[in-house]
Amino acid sequence: MGLIYYMRRLSKSVENVVNCSNNTLQSIHSAHRMNSIYPLRSLCSDVPYKNPIFKRKQVLGVSWNKFGHHQSRFQMGFHKSSHYLESTKFYVEPTISVETVVSSVNQVSGEAEIICRVLSNCSPDSNVAYSLDKLGVRVSPNLVEEVLRKLGNAGMLALAFFRWAEKEEGFKHTTLSFHHLIEALGKIKQFRLIWSLVESMKQKGLLRKDTFVLITRRYARAKKIREAIDAFEKMEMFGFKPELSDYNSLVDTVSKSRNVERAQVIFNDMKRRRKFSPDLKTYTILLEGWGNERNLTKLLELYQEMIGEGFTPDAVTYGIVINSFCKSGNCDEALNIFNEMQASGCKPTPHIFCSLINGLGSEKRLDEALKFFELSKSSGFAPELPTYNAIVGSYCWVSQFEDAFKVVEEMKKYEIGPNARTYDIILHHLIKSGKKEEAYWVFERMGKEGICEPQLSTYTMMVSMLCSEERVDLALKVWKEMSEKGVLPCMHMFSALINGLCFENRLEEACEYFKAMLRKGIRPPGKLFGNLKEALLYAGKKGLALELGLELDRLRRTPLNG
Repeated sequence: MGLIYYMRRLSKSVENVVNCSNNTLQSIHSAHRMNSIYPLRSLCSDVPYKNPIFKRKQVLGVSWNKFGHHQSRFQMGFHKSSHYLESTKFYVEPTISVETVVSSVNQVSGEAEIICRVLSNCSPDSNVAYSLDKLGVRVSPNLVEEVLRKLGNAGMLALAFFRWAEKEEGFKHTTLSFHHLIEALGKIKQFRLIWSLVESMKQKGLLRKDTFVLITRRYARAKKIREAIDAFEKMEMFGFKPELSDYNSLVDTVSKSRNVERAQVIFNDMKRRRKFSPDLKTYTILLEGWGNERNLTKLLELYQEMIGEGFTPDAVTYGIVINSFCKSGNCDEALNIFNEMQASGCKPTPHIFCSLINGLGSEKRLDEALKFFELSKSSGFAPELPTYNAIVGSYCWVSQFEDAFKVVEEMKKYEIGPNARTYDIILHHLIKSGKKEEAYWVFERMGKEGICEPQLSTYTMMVSMLCSEERVDLALKVWKEMSEKGVLPCMHMFSALINGLCFENRLEEACEYFKAMLRKGIRPPGKLFGNLKEALLYAGKKGLALELGLELDRLRRTPLNG
């Protein structure tokens, strides 16, 4: 039964990635890349098409030049508000020219991309040093920090690069480079190695409070709450005295790891033991946690407790509560709280307007969302990218993509975007609406026109979509483009591609990508290996299934050494 179901629609597991992406989008009014609406051109002349998808010559019936060569205005009275008036200008003569700074940043970014591209074709146990030495790049703290940041999803490669860099003559790691490595290793749960890095940081005088905050967060995200608390308490063993802000950080970390009940227990326990006295921020952190869990009962209980303790809600607190009701699909109650806030004399912030626009937009109450968009523009605040992203999303919820693209052009006009999240929003909704040709074409234009560089979330979304449409050929093309830019794939992306290859019975290729996943230290979900193993056994490739199983066991049992 399992195999039959798997062979029918293995690639459907890709939907998990889209759903995961959707949650992220809603939590940060996320967005992705998109141009305007331009005619769909032939996308890949070198790839044979198996079906009519991605061949249409028009996208939503609007030509490329309609929005591509001039700035469009809204048809709904959107206007430039008074906060665009030229403000007082101050001039401070720089000691280093802006051009020099920009050139230096661009050079570091370019060199980091080259290094990541080379590393993406290496395995951690191969001669990484030889490959890096051949590049002839001169290491610097900024370069090493940027490479390690980019290697955040490849802990084993990050460690190999870290060890290579520290052997270069005259080079010394910084606190930030250690932190980037700890972040990468934490994602693959190599905590024993992380603590050896802590000892090294102590010896070099690089240890900071932030180090323990980072380790605590990685434990919490790994669902190791007891270990997270222990890591926090070790701060004192290394000579750092925790303050109220640190306790707030601990509560926030545990809460945001989908463990708000444990965060509440920590809060109550530390309050009982008089470890600290909570302030308004502490309550606000917990309110946000219960809001993220959509537990409005607990949220209101805590809110009343806060009031009872003598705390007066500020704009941040109101914003958290309003956002919680909006995300829970209760915009009417959010509007009541908004009115209460105004009556108390508390001025709405851009975040509050953004939450209301997002919430109303998701309920397809476009007119009301537009009303708050206009209010936000007349409120005296400078235009903000998240607010514009929220109104883009509001149009997308009702499939008014042409209006969404006009907002994108308006963002360009005011030079506040778009960014990758803008396009992620549009791409997500295009895919959800079944407009997958348009989504792929928009993605293509992003890269070719240099509109906005795709991020990992964008690539993951596109690979997932293409595999679900049985267009693994195009998914591999996207994968190659991503690799050439030095962007390393994540677990979800590997899973989508491997499932897609299995569905097309390209089992040898699926195994190669599975091995590449293991070589980068990424632990696959059990279901992925189970599906691949079942397909291999069904195809009579028992030896290959056994080989992959042994490699997976080796990864699970062998700790990294640093």
